[in-house]
Amino acid sequence: MKRALPFTKEHEEFREVARKFFETEVAPKHAEWEKQGMVSREVWKKAGDMGLLCPDVPAEDGGGGVDFLYNVIIMEESARVGNTGFFISLHNDINVPYLVDYATEEQKARWIPPAAAGTKITAIAMTEPDAGSDLKSIRTTAIDKGDYFLVNGQKTFISNGQLADLIITAVKTGDGSMSLLMIEAGMEGFERGRNLEKIGLKAQDTSELHFSDVKVPKENLIGRKGQGFRYLMNKLPRERLALAISAVEATFLIQEITLKYIKERHAFGKPIGTFQHIKFQMAEMRTEAEICRAFVDQAILAFMRGELTTAEASMAKWYATEMQKRHTDQCLQFFGGYGYMMEYPIARAYLDARIQTIYAGTTEIMKEIIGRSLGL
Repeated sequence: MKRALPFTKEHEEFREVARKFFETEVAPKHAEWEKQGMVSREVWKKAGDMGLLCPDVPAEDGGGGVDFLYNVIIMEESARVGNTGFFISLHNDINVPYLVDYATEEQKARWIPPAAAGTKITAIAMTEPDAGSDLKSIRTTAIDKGDYFLVNGQKTFISNGQLADLIITAVKTGDGSMSLLMIEAGMEGFERGRNLEKIGLKAQDTSELHFSDVKVPKENLIGRKGQGFRYLMNKLPRERLALAISAVEATFLIQEITLKYIKERHAFGKPIGTFQHIKFQMAEMRTEAEICRAFVDQAILAFMRGELTTAEASMAKWYATEMQKRHTDQCLQFFGGYGYMMEYPIARAYLDARIQTIYAGTTEIMKEIIGRSLGL
């Protein structure tokens, strides 16, 4: 079935560029990155050289100046090779949009061109040891000292935490209000903690960050003081849509890996894929994935029109990521004992999929948001 997204010839040509990049520069190196616990800075630079960073950022701000469908293509091609280490979508679809919408022209000129070139890697620091989904409970403070803010506190579970040069940081700036500050690598008092050991996403550097009397110049305040929480809420729908897009493509990848296996694996003299139970379950999973993709595609179109609601983004995020988790678990079952072996990609996919229903808002939080939209 033809998708609803209006991909043009130019989009498809770009898809070929993105596909070649992920097949040659990411997939072959992923296992080594998993051993290292992070990707190389080189892959960021190469992505920048290929025009894969900040594609929908206006050209006058230093980006590619194209539409959001180019971002969609990058997310899909990234997921298609099983990439879970090079967090390109975090950079493109979560972090840099804060700068596009809320930074001053001077700030954009400082931060966006190097982000688009891949010479500056971005992160966003919201979560703290005692504040996850409840962002209003963060304790990191930024005391106004006239020409600068004095920042103290800590963050945890920060993706790109070890490599990031530019860290959009949520801080309390008095009277319980929240602001966003750009904390840059090299600022005195800013230290990176350990690269956290996770059950999955082994190639992704996820870190603790510590701030001890960090002097952050007033020029690094993003947007207006006290408006940080509103900015974060405004951007969460795009973040959740991005996760839904990747989850759908990751689900199709798992199904393709599994289809190949069940056609080749024989038991009782015939391919196991011909057994009715497996055949029916694969049919059910493919149907669900196609239906989910149709909804997510409609969410993409709504986002491009500026009409995507928080509730709709939450629907896409929870359903697509829960689907990815369920399907990966079910497909692993078809591999039998081999599915439990890390040499098989299904095993890594199983571990990598588990976080999808947790970060950027848990499934439970998504349902709470949807419930409230129903007046409940």
